[in-house]
Amino acid sequence: MPHGPAEVGVGPWVGPWPTGEQYDARLLAEGDRRNVVDRYRYWSLEAIVADLDTRRHDFHVAIENWQHDFNIGTVVRTANAFLAARVHIVGNRRWNRRGAMVTDRYQHLRHHPDVPTLAGHLREQGVALWGVDNLPGSLPLETTDVPRRVCFLFGQEGPGLSAAAREACDATFSIAQFGSTRSINASAAAAIAMHAWVRTHADLSGDGAWRG
Repeated sequence: MPHGPAEVGVGPWVGPWPTGEQYDARLLAEGDRRNVVDRYRYWSLEAIVADLDTRRHDFHVAIENWQHDFNIGTVVRTANAFLAARVHIVGNRRWNRRGAMVTDRYQHLRHHPDVPTLAGHLREQGVALWGVDNLPGSLPLETTDVPRRVCFLFGQEGPGLSAAAREACDATFSIAQFGSTRSINASAAAAIAMHAWVRTHADLSGDGAWRG
């Protein structure tokens, strides 16, 4: 590696082992090379998920998956970083997990066969369904008040939201662009929408917003 440490994470625990059900004996003995924040070093996967569940945010993310969109993995990784309540996969159940970089293990995922099923599920929980796509009549996300309980829905890379998705959404919102390209990458759009929620509703005080 031309930069940074040669190895990710930490080696075996030095000295007496810490006590607590959250610790994984194998990680303590062999080292923890996972890409997790320092707070979770040597914790078991189950303990990390349980702790995250006590702090998850109220927004959801959904993405249509009709053609095995390679962006889904990156969306899941970003959803984990911003602590989304859940990621919904609409359409094909299988998706390319490489971009998730193993973060799908820490993120709750749910599959729906189609958008109407997703919309019905969210409606039962009082969660608004917002489509994000640069469509005629879409409202600008930058000047819109983002509700606390919302699910951002994204379409396939290229075609964008399907006709069924547009029909099911409570509203559709666009992301301001100023260059020559008609659209931006779906995973980039998802990150922008999630961060809009974070800027409005997340607690950014204290040590809650970890930086590594």
